[in-house]
Amino acid sequence: MFESEPLHSRIAGRLVEAFFYGGAVLGGMHPRARPAHHGVERIDDVPYRRSGLPEHQLDIYRPHNADGAPVVFYVHGGGFRFMNRRTHWMMGLGFARRGYITVSVDYRLAPEHPCPAAVVDVCNAYRWVCRCIGDYGGDPSRIIVAGESAGANLALSLAVAACIKRPEAWMRRVFDCGHIPTAALLACGIYEVNRPHRFRKKFEHLPDWLYFRIAEVYRDYLHRSPVRQKACCQLADPLCLLENLNSPDRPLPPVFAPCGKRDPLLDDTRRLERALRHLDSTVEAPCYPGEPHAFHAMLWKETALDCWRDTYSFLDEHVPPQHPAPDSYS
Repeated sequence: MFESEPLHSRIAGRLVEAFFYGGAVLGGMHPRARPAHHGVERIDDVPYRRSGLPEHQLDIYRPHNADGAPVVFYVHGGGFRFMNRRTHWMMGLGFARRGYITVSVDYRLAPEHPCPAAVVDVCNAYRWVCRCIGDYGGDPSRIIVAGESAGANLALSLAVAACIKRPEAWMRRVFDCGHIPTAALLACGIYEVNRPHRFRKKFEHLPDWLYFRIAEVYRDYLHRSPVRQKACCQLADPLCLLENLNSPDRPLPPVFAPCGKRDPLLDDTRRLERALRHLDSTVEAPCYPGEPHAFHAMLWKETALDCWRDTYSFLDEHVPPQHPAPDSYS
Protein backbone atom coordinates (compact mmCIF):
# COMPACT_ATOMS: atom_id res chain seq x y z
CA MET A 1 0.00 0.00 0.00
CA PHE A 2 1.17 3.54 -0.81
CA GLU A 3 0.65 6.55 1.37
CA SER A 4 -1.86 9.06 0.04
CA GLU A 5 -0.01 12.15 -1.15
CA PRO A 6 -1.38 15.48 0.08
CA LEU A 7 -2.52 17.85 -2.64
CA HIS A 8 0.00 20.54 -1.72
CA SER A 9 2.81 18.01 -2.02
CA ARG A 10 1.60 16.85 -5.44
CA ILE A 11 1.42 20.44 -6.69
CA ALA A 12 4.89 21.24 -5.36
CA GLY A 13 6.34 18.15 -7.00
CA ARG A 14 4.82 18.94 -10.37
CA LEU A 15 6.07 22.52 -10.17
CA VAL A 16 9.62 21.31 -9.54
CA GLU A 17 9.42 18.90 -12.47
CA ALA A 18 8.05 21.67 -14.68
CA PHE A 19 10.91 23.94 -13.58
CA PHE A 20 13.56 21.43 -14.63
CA TYR A 21 11.83 20.45 -17.86
CA GLY A 22 10.90 24.00 -18.86
CA GLY A 23 14.32 25.35 -17.96
CA ALA A 24 16.03 22.71 -20.09
CA VAL A 25 13.79 23.37 -23.09
CA LEU A 26 14.09 27.16 -22.87
CA GLY A 27 17.85 26.94 -22.38
CA GLY A 28 18.13 24.83 -25.50
CA MET A 29 16.47 27.62 -27.50
CA HIS A 30 19.20 30.15 -26.63
CA PRO A 31 21.50 30.94 -29.60
CA ARG A 32 24.56 29.91 -27.58
CA ALA A 33 23.05 26.46 -27.14
CA ARG A 34 23.35 25.77 -30.86
CA PRO A 35 26.02 23.12 -31.46
CA ALA A 36 27.43 24.98 -34.48
CA HIS A 37 28.22 27.94 -32.22
CA HIS A 38 30.75 25.71 -30.46
CA GLY A 39 32.24 23.90 -33.42
CA VAL A 40 30.04 20.86 -32.85
CA GLU A 41 27.75 19.05 -35.27
CA ARG A 42 24.59 17.37 -33.97
CA ILE A 43 23.22 14.45 -35.95
CA ASP A 44 19.58 14.05 -34.95
CA ASP A 45 17.14 11.17 -34.69
CA VAL A 46 19.43 8.24 -35.45
CA PRO A 47 17.49 4.99 -34.85
CA TYR A 48 19.31 2.42 -32.74
CA ARG A 49 16.44 -0.02 -33.09
CA ARG A 50 14.10 -0.37 -36.07
CA SER A 51 10.88 -0.19 -34.07
CA GLY A 52 9.62 3.09 -35.47
CA LEU A 53 9.32 4.50 -31.94
CA PRO A 54 10.87 7.92 -31.29
CA GLU A 55 12.10 6.54 -27.95
CA HIS A 56 14.40 4.25 -29.92
CA GLN A 57 16.44 7.11 -31.33
CA LEU A 58 19.61 8.92 -30.32
CA ASP A 59 21.46 12.12 -31.15
CA ILE A 60 25.18 12.30 -31.87
CA TYR A 61 27.19 15.38 -30.92
CA ARG A 62 30.36 15.33 -32.98
CA PRO A 63 33.22 17.82 -32.62
CA HIS A 64 34.79 18.99 -35.85
CA ASN A 65 37.75 16.92 -37.04
CA ALA A 66 36.67 13.97 -34.91
CA ASP A 67 38.41 10.83 -36.10
CA GLY A 68 38.86 7.96 -33.70
CA ALA A 69 37.66 10.13 -30.80
CA PRO A 70 36.55 8.54 -27.50
CA VAL A 71 32.80 8.29 -27.00
CA VAL A 72 30.53 9.43 -24.16
CA PHE A 73 27.34 7.33 -24.06
CA TYR A 74 24.93 9.56 -22.15
CA VAL A 75 21.67 8.42 -20.52
CA HIS A 76 19.32 11.19 -19.36
CA GLY A 77 17.66 11.28 -15.96
CA GLY A 78 14.12 12.16 -14.93
CA GLY A 79 12.99 9.45 -12.54
CA PHE A 80 12.48 6.98 -15.41
CA ARG A 81 9.28 8.97 -16.09
CA PHE A 82 10.04 12.24 -17.89
CA MET A 83 12.73 14.28 -19.67
CA ASN A 84 14.43 13.10 -22.86
CA ARG A 85 17.66 13.37 -24.80
CA ARG A 86 16.84 16.89 -26.03
CA THR A 87 16.31 18.24 -22.52
CA HIS A 88 19.88 17.12 -21.83
CA TRP A 89 21.47 19.03 -24.70
CA MET A 90 23.84 20.62 -22.19
CA MET A 91 25.52 17.28 -21.48
CA GLY A 92 25.92 16.38 -25.13
CA LEU A 93 27.31 19.78 -25.96
CA GLY A 94 29.60 19.96 -22.92
CA PHE A 95 31.36 16.68 -23.61
CA ALA A 96 31.54 17.28 -27.38
CA ARG A 97 33.14 20.69 -26.83
CA ARG A 98 35.74 18.93 -24.75
CA GLY A 99 36.62 16.60 -27.65
CA TYR A 100 34.37 13.56 -27.15
CA ILE A 101 31.82 12.22 -29.57
CA THR A 102 28.71 12.19 -27.41
CA VAL A 103 25.76 9.88 -27.97
CA SER A 104 22.62 11.02 -26.14
CA VAL A 105 20.01 8.26 -26.02
CA ASP A 106 16.29 8.05 -25.42
CA TYR A 107 14.48 5.09 -23.88
CA ARG A 108 10.88 4.14 -23.13
CA LEU A 109 9.48 5.80 -20.02
CA ALA A 110 7.34 4.65 -17.12
CA PRO A 111 4.54 4.27 -16.20
CA GLU A 112 3.58 3.26 -19.75
CA HIS A 113 6.76 1.22 -19.99
CA PRO A 114 7.92 0.06 -16.55
CA CYS A 115 11.04 -1.95 -15.76
CA PRO A 116 12.79 -3.55 -17.57
CA ALA A 117 11.94 -1.49 -20.69
CA ALA A 118 14.50 1.24 -19.97
CA VAL A 119 17.28 -1.27 -19.28
CA VAL A 120 16.46 -3.21 -22.45
CA ASP A 121 16.54 -0.03 -24.54
CA VAL A 122 19.79 1.28 -23.09
CA CYS A 123 21.46 -2.10 -23.65
CA ASN A 124 20.27 -2.10 -27.28
CA ALA A 125 21.51 1.46 -27.78
CA TYR A 126 24.91 0.57 -26.33
CA ARG A 127 25.26 -2.39 -28.69
CA TRP A 128 24.38 -0.11 -31.61
CA VAL A 129 27.13 2.30 -30.55
CA CYS A 130 29.64 -0.54 -30.30
CA ARG A 131 28.78 -1.63 -33.84
CA CYS A 132 28.21 1.68 -35.60
CA ILE A 133 29.92 4.61 -33.87
CA GLY A 134 33.05 4.09 -35.97
CA ASP A 135 31.04 5.32 -38.96
CA TYR A 136 30.70 8.67 -37.17
CA GLY A 137 34.36 9.00 -36.18
CA GLY A 138 34.12 7.41 -32.73
CA ASP A 139 36.40 4.79 -31.21
CA PRO A 140 34.29 1.84 -29.95
CA SER A 141 37.19 0.65 -27.81
CA ARG A 142 36.92 3.84 -25.69
CA ILE A 143 33.32 4.26 -24.56
CA ILE A 144 32.46 6.16 -21.39
CA VAL A 145 29.01 5.36 -19.99
CA ALA A 146 27.44 8.35 -18.26
CA GLY A 147 24.20 9.59 -16.77
CA GLU A 148 22.62 11.43 -13.88
CA SER A 149 19.92 10.40 -11.41
CA ALA A 150 17.86 7.65 -13.08
CA GLY A 151 20.29 7.84 -15.99
CA ALA A 152 23.14 7.02 -13.61
CA ASN A 153 21.18 3.95 -12.52
CA LEU A 154 20.91 2.83 -16.14
CA ALA A 155 24.54 3.65 -16.91
CA LEU A 156 25.63 1.59 -13.90
CA SER A 157 23.41 -1.25 -15.13
CA LEU A 158 25.28 -1.06 -18.45
CA ALA A 159 28.61 -1.38 -16.68
CA VAL A 160 27.21 -4.36 -14.78
CA ALA A 161 26.00 -5.94 -18.03
CA ALA A 162 29.43 -5.51 -19.66
CA CYS A 163 31.38 -6.94 -16.72
CA ILE A 164 29.10 -9.50 -15.04
CA LYS A 165 27.39 -12.44 -16.76
CA ARG A 166 23.67 -12.04 -16.29
CA PRO A 167 20.85 -14.42 -17.34
CA GLU A 168 18.78 -11.72 -19.08
CA ALA A 169 19.20 -12.00 -22.85
CA TRP A 170 19.59 -8.26 -23.47
CA MET A 171 22.25 -7.92 -20.76
CA ARG A 172 24.07 -11.03 -21.88
CA ARG A 173 24.30 -9.62 -25.41
CA VAL A 174 26.12 -6.58 -23.98
CA PHE A 175 28.54 -8.92 -22.19
CA ASP A 176 29.06 -11.00 -25.33
CA CYS A 177 29.80 -7.98 -27.54
CA GLY A 178 33.01 -7.58 -25.54
CA HIS A 179 33.13 -3.78 -25.34
CA ILE A 180 33.83 -2.94 -21.70
CA PRO A 181 33.27 0.73 -20.84
CA THR A 182 36.55 2.55 -20.35
CA ALA A 183 35.05 4.71 -17.57
CA ALA A 184 31.72 5.53 -15.96
CA LEU A 185 30.41 8.98 -14.98
CA LEU A 186 27.54 8.51 -12.53
CA ALA A 187 26.15 11.77 -11.14
CA CYS A 188 23.70 11.91 -8.21
CA GLY A 189 22.33 8.47 -8.97
CA ILE A 190 19.45 6.53 -7.47
CA TYR A 191 21.01 3.07 -7.43
CA GLU A 192 18.35 1.26 -5.42
CA VAL A 193 14.77 1.88 -6.56
CA ASN A 194 13.27 -0.59 -4.10
CA ARG A 195 12.62 0.37 -0.48
CA PRO A 196 11.63 4.04 -0.95
CA HIS A 197 10.61 4.12 2.72
CA ARG A 198 14.31 4.08 3.64
CA PHE A 199 14.35 7.79 2.88
CA ARG A 200 11.63 8.43 5.46
CA LYS A 201 13.68 6.61 8.07
CA LYS A 202 16.96 8.30 7.25
CA PHE A 203 15.78 11.87 6.72
CA GLU A 204 13.46 12.98 9.49
CA HIS A 205 12.71 16.35 7.87
CA LEU A 206 12.50 15.23 4.22
CA PRO A 207 9.81 17.38 2.54
CA ASP A 208 6.67 15.50 1.55
CA TRP A 209 6.90 16.52 -2.10
CA LEU A 210 10.42 15.15 -2.35
CA TYR A 211 9.66 11.87 -0.60
CA PHE A 212 6.63 11.25 -2.81
CA ARG A 213 8.67 11.88 -5.96
CA ILE A 214 11.08 9.14 -4.84
CA ALA A 215 8.17 6.85 -3.99
CA GLU A 216 6.66 7.65 -7.39
CA VAL A 217 9.80 6.37 -9.08
CA TYR A 218 9.33 3.03 -7.34
CA ARG A 219 5.59 2.89 -8.01
CA ASP A 220 5.73 3.79 -11.72
CA TYR A 221 9.00 2.15 -12.71
CA LEU A 222 9.07 -1.01 -10.65
CA HIS A 223 5.86 -1.77 -8.74
CA ARG A 224 3.77 -1.66 -11.93
CA SER A 225 6.13 -3.90 -13.87
CA PRO A 226 4.32 -6.88 -15.45
CA VAL A 227 7.42 -8.95 -14.77
CA ARG A 228 7.84 -7.92 -11.16
CA GLN A 229 10.09 -10.69 -9.98
CA LYS A 230 13.44 -11.08 -8.32
CA ALA A 231 15.43 -10.64 -11.54
CA CYS A 232 13.61 -7.42 -12.47
CA CYS A 233 14.09 -6.02 -8.98
CA GLN A 234 17.80 -6.72 -9.27
CA LEU A 235 17.98 -4.77 -12.54
CA ALA A 236 16.39 -1.76 -10.83
CA ASP A 237 18.93 -2.01 -7.98
CA PRO A 238 22.39 -2.32 -9.58
CA LEU A 239 23.94 -1.09 -6.34
CA CYS A 240 22.60 -4.12 -4.47
CA LEU A 241 24.05 -6.41 -7.13
CA LEU A 242 27.49 -4.92 -6.50
CA GLU A 243 27.10 -5.01 -2.72
CA ASN A 244 26.39 -8.75 -2.90
CA LEU A 245 29.10 -9.54 -5.44
CA ASN A 246 32.30 -11.39 -4.60
CA SER A 247 34.08 -10.41 -7.80
CA PRO A 248 33.02 -9.39 -11.32
CA ASP A 249 33.74 -11.58 -14.34
CA ARG A 250 35.64 -8.64 -15.84
CA PRO A 251 37.16 -5.62 -14.09
CA LEU A 252 34.67 -2.81 -13.61
CA PRO A 253 35.55 0.53 -15.24
CA PRO A 254 36.87 3.46 -13.17
CA VAL A 255 33.93 5.40 -11.76
CA PHE A 256 33.45 9.10 -11.10
CA ALA A 257 30.33 9.64 -8.96
CA PRO A 258 29.77 13.27 -7.87
CA CYS A 259 26.87 14.24 -5.64
CA GLY A 260 25.67 17.25 -3.66
CA LYS A 261 25.75 17.06 0.12
CA ARG A 262 22.10 18.18 0.35
CA ASP A 263 20.95 15.54 -2.13
CA PRO A 264 18.85 12.85 -0.39
CA LEU A 265 20.38 10.36 -2.83
CA LEU A 266 23.85 10.98 -1.41
CA ASP A 267 23.63 7.82 0.69
CA ASP A 268 23.33 5.73 -2.49
CA THR A 269 26.53 7.32 -3.80
CA ARG A 270 28.36 6.60 -0.55
CA ARG A 271 27.19 2.99 -0.64
CA LEU A 272 28.33 2.72 -4.26
CA GLU A 273 31.75 4.04 -3.31
CA ARG A 274 32.07 1.47 -0.51
CA ALA A 275 30.92 -1.39 -2.75
CA LEU A 276 33.39 -0.49 -5.50
CA ARG A 277 36.28 -0.13 -3.08
CA HIS A 278 35.40 -3.55 -1.63
CA LEU A 279 35.71 -4.92 -5.17
CA ASP A 280 39.10 -3.15 -5.58
CA SER A 281 37.68 -0.92 -8.31
CA THR A 282 38.81 2.63 -8.98
CA VAL A 283 36.26 5.16 -7.77
CA GLU A 284 36.13 8.87 -7.01
CA ALA A 285 32.97 10.15 -5.30
CA PRO A 286 33.38 13.84 -4.46
CA CYS A 287 30.71 15.43 -2.31
CA TYR A 288 29.92 19.12 -2.91
CA PRO A 289 28.83 21.00 0.25
CA GLY A 290 25.47 22.72 0.24
CA GLU A 291 24.40 21.44 -3.17
CA PRO A 292 21.06 19.75 -4.04
CA HIS A 293 20.16 17.08 -6.56
CA ALA A 294 21.48 17.62 -10.11
CA PHE A 295 23.30 20.82 -9.12
CA HIS A 296 25.92 20.24 -11.83
CA ALA A 297 23.36 21.36 -14.43
CA MET A 298 23.09 24.79 -12.75
CA LEU A 299 25.97 26.39 -14.63
CA TRP A 300 25.47 29.78 -13.03
CA LYS A 301 26.85 28.26 -9.79
CA GLU A 302 30.58 28.07 -9.22
CA THR A 303 30.18 24.69 -7.54
CA ALA A 304 28.59 23.29 -10.71
CA LEU A 305 31.60 24.50 -12.71
CA ASP A 306 33.88 22.89 -10.12
CA CYS A 307 32.06 19.61 -10.69
CA TRP A 308 32.59 19.86 -14.45
CA ARG A 309 36.27 20.63 -13.91
CA ASP A 310 36.60 17.60 -11.66
CA THR A 311 34.80 15.46 -14.24
CA TYR A 312 37.17 16.57 -16.99
CA SER A 313 40.20 15.96 -14.76
CA PHE A 314 38.98 12.42 -14.13
CA LEU A 315 38.51 11.85 -17.86
CA ASP A 316 41.91 13.37 -18.65
CA GLU A 317 43.44 10.72 -16.42
CA HIS A 318 41.47 7.72 -17.67
CA VAL A 319 40.13 8.54 -21.17
CA PRO A 320 41.69 11.77 -22.47
CA PRO A 321 40.08 13.47 -25.49
CA GLN A 322 41.95 14.01 -28.72
CA HIS A 323 41.68 17.80 -28.85
CA PRO A 324 40.58 19.09 -25.45
CA ALA A 325 38.93 22.51 -25.15
CA PRO A 326 39.92 23.76 -21.68
CA ASP A 327 37.02 26.21 -21.42
CA SER A 328 34.24 23.60 -21.74
CA TYR A 329 31.95 24.42 -18.80
CA SER A 330 34.98 25.19 -16.66
